[in-house]
Amino acid sequence: MSTYKPDIEINTPKKVWLFDTTLRDGEQMPGVTYTIDEKIRIARQLDDLRVPKIEAGFPITSPGETEAVKRIAGLGLDSTVCALARPLKGDIDRALDCDVPYIHIFISTSDLHIKHMMNTTREEVMRQSVEGIEYAKDHGVTVEYSPQDATRTDMDYLKEICIAASDAGAEMLNIPDTVGVMTPRVTYEFFKELKNTVDTPLSAHAHNDLGQATATSLAAVEAGAEQIHVCVNGLGERAGNTSLEQVAVSLLAQYGIETGLNYKKIAETCSLIERLSGVYHPPNSPIAGDNAFAHEAGIHVHGLLGHRGNYEIINAEFVGKKSRIAAGKHAGRHGVFKMVHDMGFEPTEEQLKLIAKRVKSIGDTGKVLTDSDLYAITKDVMNLRVEDRVKLDQLLVVTGNTITPTASVTLKVDGKPMTGSGVGNGPIDSAVNAIRNVVSGFADISLEKFMMKAITGGTDAVADVTVGVRQGDRTISASSVHGDTVMASVEAILKGMNRLLDKGEQQ
Repeated sequence: MSTYKPDIEINTPKKVWLFDTTLRDGEQMPGVTYTIDEKIRIARQLDDLRVPKIEAGFPITSPGETEAVKRIAGLGLDSTVCALARPLKGDIDRALDCDVPYIHIFISTSDLHIKHMMNTTREEVMRQSVEGIEYAKDHGVTVEYSPQDATRTDMDYLKEICIAASDAGAEMLNIPDTVGVMTPRVTYEFFKELKNTVDTPLSAHAHNDLGQATATSLAAVEAGAEQIHVCVNGLGERAGNTSLEQVAVSLLAQYGIETGLNYKKIAETCSLIERLSGVYHPPNSPIAGDNAFAHEAGIHVHGLLGHRGNYEIINAEFVGKKSRIAAGKHAGRHGVFKMVHDMGFEPTEEQLKLIAKRVKSIGDTGKVLTDSDLYAITKDVMNLRVEDRVKLDQLLVVTGNTITPTASVTLKVDGKPMTGSGVGNGPIDSAVNAIRNVVSGFADISLEKFMMKAITGGTDAVADVTVGVRQGDRTISASSVHGDTVMASVEAILKGMNRLLDKGEQQ
C-alpha cells in the first residue's frame, strides 16, 4: 500500500459487517433472475464465503420469492438470513412466515419520494416506520431500518426518523445512497453527522450510478459505519450496487479491517454468480476480472518476475485466483520464456527469439493470443509434432421450434471412437453437453468461460469463440474462428481439452 500517511481524522471500527444483498437487490438488475434452486445454491456459496448476513429476498413480491426465502432460512446456515419488508403488517407477516430471524424494513424518506412516488406526508412515513419496527420487534426478530433515498432526505428529518427508529427498537440503521449521488468526501461528513446523532450502529448502502459505490462505502466506514451492504460482482439496479469483492479486499488491504470472510472463496463465488446471472465481468474488473492479475507488457512482466510486489499489491491466491502472464505484441522475451517453460518446453535462445517474434507478429494483426495459440506456435517452432488425443469425427445437431435442441457426437480418443449425446437450451449448448458427456468418461474437464463475438457483420458473420476449460487447478484458454457458430465453439473447446490432456505438458 501507499507509504504516504496523511494527518487526517478517521474513525474506523475494528470490524465491519458485510450484509450481502445479491439475492435481493442484485436480482433486481434488469435481465437477472434466479430459480429457487439457484437461489439456494447461491446462499450456500455465500455461507461458504462466510458472509455474516444474507438478504435472501423480498417475500411479499411473489409466492416463489416467499418459498425461496423460507427454504434458505431453513438450511441451517452459519450466515444470518434476512428478509426485506416495507413497514406494513402484510409485508412483515409474510417475512415472519419465512421463519427468518432478521427483517430489513425500508421506506422512502426524501421529500421527492414522499410527494411524487408515495403521495403521502413526512408524518405518515414516521408513523409507519415506528409502528412497523415495533410490530416486527414484538415478534422477536432483529430489525434493520432503511430510510430509502436517505442522501436526498432533509438532514434534520433524517436525524429525527433515525432517532425514532432506534427508539422503536431498530438494531441497525442502514443509510441508502439510493441513486448514487454522493462523493466520498461528502459521504464521510454525512455519516459523521449521523454518528454524532444516534448510538445505533450505522450501515452504508451505495449504488454505483456515478461509479463511486465502493469509494463512498469506504468513506462511510472511515466515519465509523459498522456495516456495508454489498452485492457479488456489483450486481444491482441500473449501474449496480457496491461490489462485495472490492469492499472486502479494500477493507483488509487498505484499512486492516477484518470482515470474517474466507477470502480464498471470492473468485469461486464471483464465477458462480457470473454463470447463474448471465452477467460477466469486464476483464479489467478489480479483484475478480480475468485480467485483474494478468500481465502482458514486457517491462511489467520483467518486474513481476523480479518481485511480485512490483505490479501486484495483493497475491492472486489470496482471493482464489492465479497470477498469469499473457502472450501478445507487448510481450517481452522474459515473459514468453516463462510461459513456454511453464508449458513444459525448453526452447533454445534462437527458438525463443523466433517464438517471441511470431507472437508479436500475430498480435500486430489485432488477434488476441490464447494459451493454446502460444502452445501451437511453440510446438511448430520447435518442430514438435504431437497428435491431439481428442479429435472430432462426427457432429450432428438438431434444433427447431418443436423439439429440444439435441446433439450427437463421435470423438476419436487416442484413436478409438467414443460416441455420446446431449441436450441443451440451443445448438451450441447441446453440442458442448454432448462433448462433455463423452469426455467425462475418461477426464474431469469443465467449461469455465465461454465468449463469442462476430468478426464480420450480417447473417453470414464469422464467429470468434474463446473458452476457458479447467481440469483440477489448471485452466487453459483456447479460441477458434469459423463461419459456423457451433463448429467454432466445438473446435475451441477441443483445443483447450487437448492442451489439458497433453501428457508431455502434464509432466
